[in-house]
Amino acid sequence: MESSSSAVMAGLQPNSLICPFSSSRNGCTLFLPIPNSFSSAAGQSRHCLPPLSLKLQKQTAFTPYHVNQTDSPFKLFSVSSHTLSNETIQLADIDWDNLGFGFCPTDYMYVMKCGRDGNFSKGELQRFGNIELSPSAGVLNYGQGLFEGLKAYRKQDGSILLFRPEENAMRMQVGAERMCMPSPSVEQFVEAVKATVLANKRWIPPSGKGSLYIRPLLMGSGAVLGLAPAPEYTFLIYVSPVGNYFKEGIAPINLVVEHELHRATPGGTGGVKTIGNYAAVLKAQSAAKAKGYSDVLYLDCVHKRYLEEVSSCNIFVVKGNVISTPVIKGTILPGITRKSIIDVAQSQGFQVEERLVTVEELLDADEVFCTGTAVVVSPVGSITYLGKRVSYAEGGFGAVSQQLYSVLTQLQMGLIADKMNWTLELS
Repeated sequence: MESSSSAVMAGLQPNSLICPFSSSRNGCTLFLPIPNSFSSAAGQSRHCLPPLSLKLQKQTAFTPYHVNQTDSPFKLFSVSSHTLSNETIQLADIDWDNLGFGFCPTDYMYVMKCGRDGNFSKGELQRFGNIELSPSAGVLNYGQGLFEGLKAYRKQDGSILLFRPEENAMRMQVGAERMCMPSPSVEQFVEAVKATVLANKRWIPPSGKGSLYIRPLLMGSGAVLGLAPAPEYTFLIYVSPVGNYFKEGIAPINLVVEHELHRATPGGTGGVKTIGNYAAVLKAQSAAKAKGYSDVLYLDCVHKRYLEEVSSCNIFVVKGNVISTPVIKGTILPGITRKSIIDVAQSQGFQVEERLVTVEELLDADEVFCTGTAVVVSPVGSITYLGKRVSYAEGGFGAVSQQLYSVLTQLQMGLIADKMNWTLELS
């Protein structure tokens, strides 16, 4: 083994990552090629920074997954099982202090297929890259697609936490039923997420620097010409390290209420995470950003009076000890962060009401804040409705949103005991 390792090392390029593993049967070294330097969506150069190392003191069991190395210049050593012990992880060479919410290519993606029988095949990790689709794919022609979003966090001791991945799995199943698609089981979904995160663990930001955003996709990849469900489906997961979603960071954002264009209609697909829901908000969102607003708050399309949600966030209104949020009624996405904040707020002694919330209530609110996987909790600094601007929490968080943000993020990052049993530590 030693001579073969030396031979491989002699042929390695300078941009290869060397990860030592200790096996119960024999020692082996896993060589992972690192892609050439990329530029992030924000134009950040990532090749000029010194590498960072993170020492893991605890032992972490690693479950092997099939890795498709078709495009790799060399194969992985085959190991049935192994343990990471006192491992030094070489973190990706990017500016961790200036992460925005932009796409950053990583090492691996996960792919799993489903045919006409409705059964998903065994998934595999593949080098991250472009995928091939027929021009007649159902997702391209008829929008038959869903996505999810969740995050992985690195704890201060170097271990990795997922936040409520089974909730995303179940939400995808609900969405798939609405879109006439098969979906992975909860176990398949969670195992795929775990495999993808572990394969890209060098891209998980150091504790307190951000998170690894995880994007599962489910799409009709089979060719179809007439309007019908696709004959084949692809489940795919890719990841990207991210910082704050809004350019304001955790500073208050400024919203404008949209009263002409609408995000969803009763009986439509507003309550599931289908891809078409998000393209529909781009027109209003672009117009709002051109006027200096951060995002758009939508009203119901029937009465044009009741709050629904922001483009990609749920909305909460605070008055005294009462926190109100629009009730889930088919036009609003049942956000997992929304659900978590409701539970956290109740555990902190607040009264939470899920009901119809009128736009007029914004004018008299103590605080307003948004929730979502990407934003976590984002305070609202002002809302403009029919030309009238109402301001809140000038210069920062309101007391309530600050309290909820603090508790939730400490839970997500493993800084306080998880009495909710929401986090999953990878092993």
